[in-house]
Amino acid sequence: MLKIFKYPFLATLLLFIFVSTLNAQQALKIAPKREFRGVWVASVSNIDWPSKQGLSADQQKQELIAILDQHKTNGLNAVILQIRPTADALYAKSREPWSHWLMGKQGLTPAAGYDPLAFAIRECHERGMELHAWFNPYRATMSARAVTEPDHISNKRPELFYKYGGQILFDPGIPENREYITQVILDVVKGYDIDGVHFDDYFYPYRIAGQVIKDSATFEKYPNGFTKIDDWRRNNVDLLVKMVNDSVHHYKKHIKFGISPFGIWRNFREDTLGSKTNGLSNYGELYADSRKWVKEGWVDYINPQIYFSFSRAAAPFQVLLDWWGNNTFGRHLYIGQGAYLIHNGSTKREAAWAKPNEIPNQIRAIRANNRVQGSVYFSSKSLSTVARGLADSLKNNFYKYPALPPQMPWIDDLAPNEPQHLTADAQEDGVNLKWAKPLKAKDGETASGYVVYRFEEGEKINVLNARNMIHIIFTDYTFYLDTNVEKGKRYSYLVTALDRIKNESEPSGPVGVEVK
Repeated sequence: MLKIFKYPFLATLLLFIFVSTLNAQQALKIAPKREFRGVWVASVSNIDWPSKQGLSADQQKQELIAILDQHKTNGLNAVILQIRPTADALYAKSREPWSHWLMGKQGLTPAAGYDPLAFAIRECHERGMELHAWFNPYRATMSARAVTEPDHISNKRPELFYKYGGQILFDPGIPENREYITQVILDVVKGYDIDGVHFDDYFYPYRIAGQVIKDSATFEKYPNGFTKIDDWRRNNVDLLVKMVNDSVHHYKKHIKFGISPFGIWRNFREDTLGSKTNGLSNYGELYADSRKWVKEGWVDYINPQIYFSFSRAAAPFQVLLDWWGNNTFGRHLYIGQGAYLIHNGSTKREAAWAKPNEIPNQIRAIRANNRVQGSVYFSSKSLSTVARGLADSLKNNFYKYPALPPQMPWIDDLAPNEPQHLTADAQEDGVNLKWAKPLKAKDGETASGYVVYRFEEGEKINVLNARNMIHIIFTDYTFYLDTNVEKGKRYSYLVTALDRIKNESEPSGPVGVEVK
């Protein structure tokens, strides 16, 4: 080291290289080109969308457009839309009745020719956002007072269900139920251009004091070699998870399967593989062996709901973030963040959530962990109400630049070919870009989307920097009008192709154009 400083120029050069490299690494941390930025849009109880029952199809569409525009502006790139909250449907191609969260009565068609899911998929993809279809596998009603259609499966086949906490729930131990739920999901997989299938944390029900799950007869009938009912219940859930994963990828390899379990798998006191926490556990209380699903490769991503602050004594955010980071087994890890918990300090809820930097600091911690690929926020409405400040931070800071979803090489690691014949023409209303679809790649794919990059004159061409991405679309439109240009300036453009799993091609171009 002493010898270097005998040559000041060399020392200065090395220092420059070091600082430049460090700045580049920091820039990638601040604005990674690939990051999952999701939001849950809940339909149950009209939490997020539609805002109330009985809205016309046009009103529902306008509400959803406003929601998606807001999330696009905030830099999000994935929507997890609840389409089957209670063995019902927010989509037309279903064997189950229309959800009453749409029109106020189960089975009532919203409008002829209107398919909420198809509409949502199209609107998401045009904004460069993935749509993950969120299913509640086991819940059939929210309460004992729920009015269900005569054709609802809980009425046609009551022997397939048990009641708990006032709800009617599919009995996970009955093999026919696993088959039925899987077929319901496959209806959507086969019939819609979704990007993912998603389960939340509701498997066996959260415990209620004084209540017992009435499945002892099922255990006796279908023991599957188990002698302990707890192990048997966990296996029942495992069987469904594996079946859904295998079935989804059999029909459409590119569709991602993910689950968002409760944030604690097991506590260390229960299992030395568990986290240094003291709270309700997936494994013991919900019979959901979430770590096993990741280890076995039965999910493409795990999305634990770590709705805890850094200062939560029983379950600190950092402890759980680190634990899940150490238990990804090569699959993706997205962190569920509780935007709905934010408050202004006027309530008796945990004081940490009144601090404006709680979730921003969580995002920083997430990005500091190289085994985590992103976040999902609960829920959509929160980002325009109690979490408006967070939404501003996403828009102006953390998600200032767009991002592509992270790659999943275990599904597909073959990039598409580059787009053909890129042209750029300066017109009165902007720069009009056109190109042709790429030639087919070895796997037969052409393009399911595109990314447009723009560089000002003298700017280094760099497709790794997110700030240069000006347009992302998950459809095969082969044109784009760049209206955000200045007269007298010269720009260079590149276009890349995306396949269904969001692998990116080499760029076409660059093509230069002067705006006059």
